[in-house]
Amino acid sequence: MNVTMQPIRRGRKFAQVLEGARKVFLRDGFGVASVDDIAREAGVSKATLYAYFPDKQSLFFEVARQECEKMAQETLARIDQNAPPAQVLPEVARSLTRFLVSGFAQRVFRICVAEADRFPELGRHFYACGPELGRERTKAYLAAARDRGELRVEDLDLAAEQFGELCKATLWAKSIFGVKTSFSEAEIDRAARGAVETFLARYGAAQTDRD
Repeated sequence: MNVTMQPIRRGRKFAQVLEGARKVFLRDGFGVASVDDIAREAGVSKATLYAYFPDKQSLFFEVARQECEKMAQETLARIDQNAPPAQVLPEVARSLTRFLVSGFAQRVFRICVAEADRFPELGRHFYACGPELGRERTKAYLAAARDRGELRVEDLDLAAEQFGELCKATLWAKSIFGVKTSFSEAEIDRAARGAVETFLARYGAAQTDRD
């Protein structure tokens, strides 16, 4: 999926505008949020805001992109790409699960669903800079582990998707439906550990050799 964006002009108040937009979108949603509200929250004039972003939609895109990229970079910084799956995947699973149940991810997901009919591009963009980005980076690691003989994976796309879905078990549905709004590190670790154990039971080389 390719989602294109217009080039964004950066400057001295770029981060200030972006933080104001982040606060307003998470507080009010996309449809209710206005450029006036964002400019006021950011402490800048509308002219300054428009100097960086042509419209509200491009602001939302950049807020989502930066948050997803931040999560991805923080995860990658803690991962040795040459380490075995039993060491790498638990770290990835914990980071992904923690992000999935975060207030930001939950709020943006709800915004994309609520605005799906009027602004389907919001969901497409969030998918591209969130789930799709995560899947591609997971797939790259799985491919390397497969080439080292540590995993037996034929369909890398499917395996990467399955890993992400496994990380949602027990917590994501409770979060998205408002059953629980926060989770302990023990709960996140339990979900992540279960995801990795299930994944390696299916794709681990040692397990496959016994079949």
